[in-house]
Amino acid sequence: MMDSVVFVRRGPARRAQILLAATIAVALGAAPAAAAPESGPAVRLLGEQIVPNDLRFEGTAVGGLSGIDFDTRTGDYVLISDDRSERDPARFYTARFAVTENGLGPVTFTGTHPLLTPAGAPYGPKSLDPEEIRVDPWTGDYFWTQEGERTDTVLADPSVRIARPDGAFAGELPIPDNERMRPDSGPRQNLALEGATFAAGGSLFVTSVEAPLLQDGPVATTTTGATTRITVQARTGRPLAQFAYPLEPVFAESSPQPGLGTNGIASILAADPFDPSKVLVLERAFVYGVGNKIRIYEADLNAATNVLDAPLGHARPVTKRLLVDLADVGLRNLDNVEGMTWGPRLPSGERTLILVSDNNFAANQITQFIALAVR
Repeated sequence: MMDSVVFVRRGPARRAQILLAATIAVALGAAPAAAAPESGPAVRLLGEQIVPNDLRFEGTAVGGLSGIDFDTRTGDYVLISDDRSERDPARFYTARFAVTENGLGPVTFTGTHPLLTPAGAPYGPKSLDPEEIRVDPWTGDYFWTQEGERTDTVLADPSVRIARPDGAFAGELPIPDNERMRPDSGPRQNLALEGATFAAGGSLFVTSVEAPLLQDGPVATTTTGATTRITVQARTGRPLAQFAYPLEPVFAESSPQPGLGTNGIASILAADPFDPSKVLVLERAFVYGVGNKIRIYEADLNAATNVLDAPLGHARPVTKRLLVDLADVGLRNLDNVEGMTWGPRLPSGERTLILVSDNNFAANQITQFIALAVR
């Protein structure tokens, strides 16, 4: 179906180019899609659904939905909750809803399972911090990220873990050494491994750190952006490359107290299932007294410097272009959007992009499903 993915290091700068020759002889038996409309916005809103905050499903509180993916084997969307086993055991859900040119249908939850430890038990309270979930296109297992912990007394590494569709533990991928929690280096508290996606047809796994590592400089402010990292590794775990990603400045000043705004990567998604050089990056910003700003960029890794196990220095970062600012699509509400996945293709040829928000189990926030059409 396609040639292999090759990482080439060149020169003393250890520049890594991701080269993909993807030759698809047959379009998997599918009829050609109709041409996408050539006029109008590149991204438009199809619809949204709000899940009640008091919804309970199979004895669990539905909320904290921080990651979403589509399982082609079952037709279900898979969603992970970032409940740290404080309300109910850390878990994921499956759900179904229709996505058509007429909008987004009602969300029906179809199942839930706790995520289990290697010993087969649910995780204990505050022993993990789940964030992103992806369905392995080769096996149907779930790869999921968790952010670890950094406090005055605890240094717990973030991780990428693998679960069976019933929640059973199936393995763990190594993480780059620079992403380990150490007293003076590694991720900041609650700003660690957040985004993840499969790439190159499932042969690669790509992750992102939400905000700069301690050794990589300060977080974003209203006057300056910041730099975080995107890591590419083999699906078996071996880190292959790491790239600097430039975050936007915080979009507004907080009120009444200044300096209480953040911006970071909440999710990443392969822009094309076979091309590992381009990923969508969801930058989620929140400013106290103002609200959220959600922007999705397409990042190109091709010309970026490989900074795996190296300081950022004068590394060339990935390039990016704005795909959509959700403030511009006509949503009545915009909350803490953290997850995204591709949905079905429309008869127009447009792809659908499905987003979900994390309500933080807060009464003044919402669990929001959003469907966009992308030319």
